[in-house]
Amino acid sequence: AECVSGCVCPEGLFDDGKGGCVEEKDCPCFHNNQWYSPGQQVTVDCNTCTCQKGVWSCTEDVCYGTCMIYGSGHYITFDGKFYDFDGSCEYVATQDFCGDRNSSGSFSIITENVPCGTTGVTCSKAIKMFLGKTELKLENKDYKEIQRDTGDDVHYWNRTVGLYLVIEASNGVMLIWDKKTTVFIKLTPDYKGKVCGLCGNFDDKSNNDFTTRSGLQDTSALKFGNSWKQSSMCPDVTEEIKPCDVKPHRKSWAEKECSIIQSEVFKICHSKVDPVPFYEACVHDACSCDSGGDCECFCSAVAAYAQECTKHQACVFWRTPDIC
Repeated sequence: AECVSGCVCPEGLFDDGKGGCVEEKDCPCFHNNQWYSPGQQVTVDCNTCTCQKGVWSCTEDVCYGTCMIYGSGHYITFDGKFYDFDGSCEYVATQDFCGDRNSSGSFSIITENVPCGTTGVTCSKAIKMFLGKTELKLENKDYKEIQRDTGDDVHYWNRTVGLYLVIEASNGVMLIWDKKTTVFIKLTPDYKGKVCGLCGNFDDKSNNDFTTRSGLQDTSALKFGNSWKQSSMCPDVTEEIKPCDVKPHRKSWAEKECSIIQSEVFKICHSKVDPVPFYEACVHDACSCDSGGDCECFCSAVAAYAQECTKHQACVFWRTPDIC
């Protein structure tokens, strides 16, 4: 309605967001609270994006989906939903036998959870991977193969990468295991919307990940988790265990150790991956592992956050001679 005095760029030039005026070809791009100059690249999932005239131009490769299970009952689904479920039984982590389109299915991954510590929380002790007629059982830092009579032949390869054992199958399923309580399951995009289990349905929407075995959507992690148990003999989980309330004397130690996740050490990652759920999971784990292995539980929890940071191009060197 009226003139307001102020600074504007001369005709033909553009404000670069940093108080300067530039030609269009020199406009910067913005991503995760950072400015990037034209020609600079960032990696998002498995795609590379290049800054051109102020907008990102990205490759359109299809990326693996990843589900992560770690520590004492923490899950991040293929669609990025973070939740906790502590059940002592065998559960379907993910499978493509989902009861519709009379699909025969080609794989199933089962996690066997057992109590870790005395508070009642559970950790993954063993993982079973069914690929056609082959069953692989991963436990005690090793894996063994069992051949069954029925099913297709699905080929697989295994290799060790750093701390991890990697099993990759010809049907587009990959399993990465740290030989303790952390497991990553990676699937090719062909499985989008065709899988079910504790890792969700991989349809790029996190709000419908709590789909029970009978196909109903639930809001409770407990009902959802209970529906995926393998044996009806196991009791249902009826309440969420809060180990720091059970072992209050461990709480301050847990909070002090886990504060590394919210500290300067991980500062470059905070704007890319929210540290809060990982910090809370860390405190939960550090309180719960009270019968040996307490540092291992804490280290696995911090490593889980570091792994997510690495995925978002924030490499953090957090291990020291004193820490893990």
